Amino acid sequence: MDDSGTRHPDHSNGTLDARDDWFALGGVIIDESDEDALRTSIATFKTKWGITGPLHSHPIRRSEGDFKWMRGQPEQARLFLKELTELLVQAPVIGHGCVIDRPAYNRRYTATYGRNRWSLCKTTFTIAVERAAKYAISQEARIKIFVEASSRQDEAKLKEYYLELQRSGAPFDNNRSAVYGPLDHGELRSALFEFKVKQKSSPIMQIADLYLYPICKGGYDRTYLPYQTLCKHNKLIDQRLCGEDTLKLGIKYSCFDGMNDQRQVA
Repeated sequence: MDDSGTRHPDHSNGTLDARDDWFALGGVIIDESDEDALRTSIATFKTKWGITGPLHSHPIRRSEGDFKWMRGQPEQARLFLKELTELLVQAPVIGHGCVIDRPAYNRRYTATYGRNRWSLCKTTFTIAVERAAKYAISQEARIKIFVEASSRQDEAKLKEYYLELQRSGAPFDNNRSAVYGPLDHGELRSALFEFKVKQKSSPIMQIADLYLYPICKGGYDRTYLPYQTLCKHNKLIDQRLCGEDTLKLGIKYSCFDGMNDQRQVA
């Protein structure tokens, strides 16, 4: 799991487009038996392109840092992005996560809860992990949660949210969450196997980062090409589900007011 955006409700991303103001936690689900093959594929790709640092969405999109060369070599940049896309769609992973629109979240909850509103990372982590646990159960498996390293304070928060899920289950109102078919405490606790922090150098964490940004952008613009590409190749969990399962297990776009399409919104 990686994060995207600012987790405090009152801190904007500072984006030029006020619509694209989100916080998200998510990334990819991968079967443990596929990890070595994916690491090899990533290493081969990075060696070919002479990349020694992480494959991170932000500097790639902005042609900054290790990817500054893309500004002056447009043909090579196009080839690089084409092969990076191939790496992503061929990876044995499933994109998943939870995205919250910050302005709509504040409109909905500020009057009722004021400064006692949850940090957005608590909501997104709880929802993303609970839904990943449901998917794991459907595959007769358990889940290990790996989050990207950040500050010690934020890592401690995520660890506490994980332990809270183990101790008490999901902390949502039972009546309001019933439509999403929440796991009972025993089922959730049995599905949760491990929590660890991974460094930014982790190859699979880099794939999680590259998946999460299109997932977030797709909440606002379904025509965003990287999002469309993942959908076309059935790389997001929503394409693996149907009917009510999408509502209960799929990517959660929370507080996306006014949206009216096939994506689940709440």
